[in-house]
Amino acid sequence: MQLWNRVDKRILEKNLLESNENRVTISFYKYVRIDDPTAWRDELYLAWDKLNVLGRIYVAHEGINAQLSVPGNNIPAFTDYLYSYPFLNGIRLNYAVDDDGKSFTKLKILVRNKIVADGLHDETFDSSNSGIHLNAKEFNELTDQKDTIIVDMRNHYESEIGHFEKAITPDVDTFRDQLPLVVDMLQEEKNKPVVMYCTGGIRCEKASAWLKHNGFKNVYQLSGGIIEYARQVQEQGLKNKFRGKNFVFDRRLGEKISREIIAQCHQCGAPADTHTNCKNEACHLLFIQCEQCAQKYKGCCCEDCMSIAALPEEEQKELRKGIDPGRKVFKKGRGDQLTFKKHASNIRSSEIK
Repeated sequence: MQLWNRVDKRILEKNLLESNENRVTISFYKYVRIDDPTAWRDELYLAWDKLNVLGRIYVAHEGINAQLSVPGNNIPAFTDYLYSYPFLNGIRLNYAVDDDGKSFTKLKILVRNKIVADGLHDETFDSSNSGIHLNAKEFNELTDQKDTIIVDMRNHYESEIGHFEKAITPDVDTFRDQLPLVVDMLQEEKNKPVVMYCTGGIRCEKASAWLKHNGFKNVYQLSGGIIEYARQVQEQGLKNKFRGKNFVFDRRLGEKISREIIAQCHQCGAPADTHTNCKNEACHLLFIQCEQCAQKYKGCCCEDCMSIAALPEEEQKELRKGIDPGRKVFKKGRGDQLTFKKHASNIRSSEIK
């Protein structure tokens, strides 16, 4: 029985773009002990494939982290199946706020060592001892207070296009880099209220527990992250304290939370907040590109990549043989060829106002 997709990704993307099917983008996570992640992974794949669920799901001994797309007509069946697991029954589902139904092209469920790579190896750390959860109204009220510190627990390329007012946005490439940095930069602020936020809440669940493990007294986290905050703000008519766009890890690469554009095109410097991956498959650099530069460079990050991307596919394959670009994981938005990229910097506690 087939437990993975075998269709070419270009065909899948073409089919998705041409489809008129109503699809809804959903995300959720759960830290829970999974004894046999591989067996559960196969079980989920069989059930969700029948419901035409698409998405990227990570399963590990510590739980599940899921971003997926479900046909509108199948949402009741999907939630019924999900809630049939006692540890997932009633779990909060984050629904995308700016959704075109084109977020994923295939179902991909992977078994990982952790559902969020954190780099932690402390046997005394209890990740379940997380911070106090805040809804949107409570978040607004607490962050209005003068002494409250707001920390963005996402990577630099995420916060670059959107973040909360007065938030500290550590200039890091990975979550594992950020955890020790945040503890270090807030050493003198251990008794102040610290409010953490991320995309959907999963990173703050662990990060807030890590701060408490390191002696911080008043740690809070935005429940459901930016996605749930945006939904509550819309439904309840609350003040929106988020500026710009929320980066998401699917085909959309972002959803607008406010009308502001706070970033710039990495090629010309014009106001822009649209991420793209370089069309040269041997590069695939993630960067911000305005519409004019997208036309000028044909979706590529530079003229060299544009020349390669224009070659016949077979020639491109020959050029890629033996080359492992590593998908430039640690250069997202910072490739040497980008003129207006955001330069790395570190924030220390002495710089916190």
